Amino acid sequence: MESNEIIKVKDLLNKTNLQIPEYQRPYKWDIYNINQLIDDILRFNDKETYRLGTIVLHKENEKLNIVDGQQRTISLLLIYHALKEVNQRYVGSLTINFDWKFKSDISKFNIQNNYQAIKRRANEFDEKTIKFIFEKCEIVVITLNDLTEAFQFFDSQNARGKDLDPHDLLKAYHLREMDEVEEKEKIKIIKTWEDVNPEELTRLFEDNLFRIRQWSKTRSARFFTKKDIGVFKGFNLHDMNEYMYSKIQVIANSYINHYNQEYIHQIDSNTMNYPFQIDQTIINGKRFFEMVTYYKKFKEKMKEIKNEILILLDSYESKSRTGDKYVRILFDCALMYYIDRFGEVELDKAIEKFFIWAYSLRLKQHSVQIASMDNYALAYIENINIFQHIREAINHKEIINLQLEIVSQIVATKVKEIVEKFEELGYVTKQ
Repeated sequence: MESNEIIKVKDLLNKTNLQIPEYQRPYKWDIYNINQLIDDILRFNDKETYRLGTIVLHKENEKLNIVDGQQRTISLLLIYHALKEVNQRYVGSLTINFDWKFKSDISKFNIQNNYQAIKRRANEFDEKTIKFIFEKCEIVVITLNDLTEAFQFFDSQNARGKDLDPHDLLKAYHLREMDEVEEKEKIKIIKTWEDVNPEELTRLFEDNLFRIRQWSKTRSARFFTKKDIGVFKGFNLHDMNEYMYSKIQVIANSYINHYNQEYIHQIDSNTMNYPFQIDQTIINGKRFFEMVTYYKKFKEKMKEIKNEILILLDSYESKSRTGDKYVRILFDCALMYYIDRFGEVELDKAIEKFFIWAYSLRLKQHSVQIASMDNYALAYIENINIFQHIREAINHKEIINLQLEIVSQIVATKVKEIVEKFEELGYVTKQ
């Protein structure tokens, strides 16, 4: 390694020998990514410094080739040019000495769109914020002489795997929102997160929390990626006076904190948990980590439910096929959402209802893909969105009494036990 330095954004953009090598992919950041970067900058512009990330460079003769970090670097350059066009007063005093040319149509398209998106938000940047971007926002720059070493470093930085990235980003985001939490408590919260098996955390977010939150709002939920972490961002308690919708959660948060801090409850250990709901707006910071712990335990407790249908689903011949696993996710999510909203009231009837609803998809199709699962949850295949019904229901009877279609034609194979249960419950047309 030749060097490892922390520099200001303006110093990065002033590197006259900075280049994008031919092997780099096109510029793919879209308006969502740009707005997220701008939001972060505006949010933390009262900090002394703010770290924007790491860039890996390969030094080749006098050139500095960007191995990792070109998306962010190009975006910062776009911010500079867009603000300079709109606000000459300060930005015009900065001197940025390079201007790249792009051949890729993808790069050109995204650059044009993002440039206009930045200009539309230019009025949000006062002189203080502009100075903050270029003089207080920092980049970690790692420069290496050997290209192989540079790629190895890049790979090591990204080796933890795509599936874990959203969770890592959420952890970092919500840790930043915990300024008011004492260090001792913060360490305890982080340890609780780190003690969870990574695969278990992946399954909780991807299979359950993400899909329930999305499906209940009639939004697709095929894959949980870095682009979807906004689903698990909410509001900050220090901004509590801005929006009326947050008032009830602010009140609940304050009451629970007060209750748990009372002297008598410090003695009898009679503490109260925050009343989480899967579809509620998230309180950033400490409550997010508590929510994850709560639903981890919630999911474990669901395994203790005793019911004939659950025993069947855990034991039938083809339960481990990919398509059957997707159908099981539909069933588990519906059941989890029901219990989250109504508790275990008439639980056996709810299990029967969700079994018929979810496994009708299995019986009607030769192959169930992730798209089949997603479309079914969104009622693109059937006319019932179970998740929307649960979200809008005031009384559990509205779910228990839903009318479901009888299966008239079975095309799936190796589902004998499922068919027999459908026949027993009267949901298959006699052939």
